[in-house]
Amino acid sequence: MKVSVVVPVKNEAGTIERLIFSLAAQTVRPDEVIIVDGGSEDGTPELVDRWAQKHRLSDWIRVVRLDEASPGKGRNVGVEHARNEWIAFTDAGIRVEAMWLERLVEVVGKDDSVDVVYGSYEPVTETWVEKCSALAYVEPKQQRAGQPMRGPFIASSLMKRGVWEGVGGFPDYRAAENLVFMEAIEKNRYKIAWAPRATVWWELQPTLGSTFRHLALHTEHTTKIGRPVARQYSMVGQYIAWLVFTILAVLFCLWALLLPVTGYSLRVARRIWVRRDGRGLLWALKPARFIGVMVVLLIVDAATFAGWGGSVWQRGLRRASVAEQGMKDRRS
Repeated sequence: MKVSVVVPVKNEAGTIERLIFSLAAQTVRPDEVIIVDGGSEDGTPELVDRWAQKHRLSDWIRVVRLDEASPGKGRNVGVEHARNEWIAFTDAGIRVEAMWLERLVEVVGKDDSVDVVYGSYEPVTETWVEKCSALAYVEPKQQRAGQPMRGPFIASSLMKRGVWEGVGGFPDYRAAENLVFMEAIEKNRYKIAWAPRATVWWELQPTLGSTFRHLALHTEHTTKIGRPVARQYSMVGQYIAWLVFTILAVLFCLWALLLPVTGYSLRVARRIWVRRDGRGLLWALKPARFIGVMVVLLIVDAATFAGWGGSVWQRGLRRASVAEQGMKDRRS
């Protein structure tokens, strides 16, 4: 079973070597790795070329250079350049475990009617910010194929080329292209299987500032395509309710502050509890951990509002520009 691995990248000089080292160390090595560079300015493609030449793997790993490309376009171009029927996807900023591809392929070996296999992922949690971020916003595990795992996750997946062709490829989006693509797979009723032990390690943002910037940009792009609107409205409703009770507390009775404080604390506690991975109550209630998750969750909410507001603002500017142009055309 020959497999091509496709990886879209842009400005990943600090992470790309970890990924390609881990792909080269696979117990079942892919037949080729295609790195699609979407316009890096930090020397990412040159770094990959030097690595391939140094390890005499220039025929095994190839770089496709594009002037500018979204992750969706990068994956599509990578599949177009792939030589094999089976395509595995992963991303920069990720390290794959040694048996990752073997465990994905193993699922197809047991059932050749499978079209798509999703593996799992784990967040890298070496720093305080990463540990709190994992508890604040990383997806909790679910039972799949009798084991706990996270997913579906496009950066830990294996599928037939025909699946990619059948759903029309990835949309050319800066964010949420993976969600739209995976929803199309389900809608078209392709057979999906799970590989809970096919794990990749995902590097979270290292600081609170970079977390805010990354999530704000992600929200801005997903809002443009109408993805997370329901969640945003729910957040607005919560904050409006908490603001009302805060105003009431200031004007009439400070005890009214207990409601928004309790509500937010319960939200933080629930995030920690569903992601505790079998650890006990004392671990979950550790004050430093609780406060850290509370801070990160506030950053996540602030980034969501900032990204949403930025998208709405840009939409308004575009409409105003179109209206102004229309008036000029009518005058002329």
